[in-house]
Amino acid sequence: MINFTPLVRGHFRSRLEQQTRYIRYADSVQQGTLVSLVEKAALTQLGRKYDFSTCRTYRDFASRVPLYTYEDLRPTVMRMIKGEKDLLWPGRVMNFAQSSGTSGGKSKYIPITQDSFKLNHYQGASDVVAHYLNLNPSSRIFAGKALILGGSFANELELPRWVMVGDLSANLIEFMNPLVNLMRVPSKKVALMERWEEKLPALVEASMNEDITNLSGVPSWFLTLIKEVMSRKGVQCLHEVWPHLEVFFHGGISFAPYRKQYEQLCDMSKMHFLDTYNASEGFFAVQSSWDTTAMMLLLDVGVFYEFIPIEDAESSTPEVYPIWEIEAGKTYELVITACNGLWRYRLGDTVLVEQLNPVKIKIAGRTSCFINAFGEELMVHNADHAITAASHATGINVLNYTAAPVFATTTTRGRHEWLVELDREPESMEQFAQVLDATLKSVNSDYEAKRTGDIFLDPPTVRVVPRGTFDQWLAAHGKLGGQRKVPRLSNDRHIVDEILR
Repeated sequence: MINFTPLVRGHFRSRLEQQTRYIRYADSVQQGTLVSLVEKAALTQLGRKYDFSTCRTYRDFASRVPLYTYEDLRPTVMRMIKGEKDLLWPGRVMNFAQSSGTSGGKSKYIPITQDSFKLNHYQGASDVVAHYLNLNPSSRIFAGKALILGGSFANELELPRWVMVGDLSANLIEFMNPLVNLMRVPSKKVALMERWEEKLPALVEASMNEDITNLSGVPSWFLTLIKEVMSRKGVQCLHEVWPHLEVFFHGGISFAPYRKQYEQLCDMSKMHFLDTYNASEGFFAVQSSWDTTAMMLLLDVGVFYEFIPIEDAESSTPEVYPIWEIEAGKTYELVITACNGLWRYRLGDTVLVEQLNPVKIKIAGRTSCFINAFGEELMVHNADHAITAASHATGINVLNYTAAPVFATTTTRGRHEWLVELDREPESMEQFAQVLDATLKSVNSDYEAKRTGDIFLDPPTVRVVPRGTFDQWLAAHGKLGGQRKVPRLSNDRHIVDEILR
């Protein structure tokens, strides 16, 4: 195949130069984004409610528009799905991204407007490539094809004929530029297959004889696919199948627990990994340096960002800050206003601001995905770090995990119970549990305080579940494949008890 990389590199370089200029003027770029969003939505139902036509500044906006959760917006979104127009965004919205709804029992349906397709999702994907080409001057990424692992469309709702509801990736694949389709596998038909047990062998068949240079998707699902490809080919290294593979653009869940497994499967002299923050609600950030996995916040992709200090997140009237008032080293709950019609929307994600100018963040976890049953305030990034350390110390790979509290009784103290799915049995699960516990103490002072002297909290218990257990749980809830995932931490035992049953 012809190497088109030199031909398109100039286009991506000019975009990068534009972003570099914006770094010095983050406040102006973000204020301009807000003004543009407010002006465009002035005649919508929400715009009239808050008199957007006279809204001129951030303070005007913040004083008029309240913070919203998805449940606040659900009735309006359901009206949009049924065909009502000009509610949250101008016109009729035809596409909706179905989120697995890990923060609640029901699925969430996130509007995808034509503006969010163009200004955010596709632009964000282009920005990822721009940053990668900048980081790897010798790249030949467009000399082969991209393997994009996506989801499918849903059929759980009665929909008007013009409305499409499904995974974000399914919507993006459906409307992808035909020229891009020439540079990717699998075909649209295979990519949008619904049943994972049928889709997996079709993906293997569609990709194993192609010249793949780059991968895009969720690390856990891709691991399953590439192992199947390697098994079919009878090889020990993925680069024996795809010798020109050079980068994996990953997102959706933390890559840390999976990195070692990918490094074992790849020729690391050829391979790169680039982190992205690409949610159903929008494309927000991309890793822009090899020095840190922190991701640079994208300032001009139709999203206005606000930040709630994590210690204030449970308040009924939290403090909320725009990007020009945040501090490095602090963790915030992320709030977005975007060209998909989400206004001051509490995303449910927490982010650690690693640096300013440019603003770089790391995903800290979900506001609803934590354990604080005993005052330990255990967050997902703590758990990912500890699982990774325990895996390295014992020489095993954790394929999936979740954890929940075991509450105290009259005769026992409380503790955490971890369910882990492994690639093989370790020589000592006791060592795994000890390293897990010690690492959590080292990265979380609240956990350490509760564990000191085994006075308040007993050591964690780790239970190994059979291979395939987590997939069975996802399948039972209609969440197998695509971008769906098991919640890592829960403050109650609902999920853990279901999995154990």
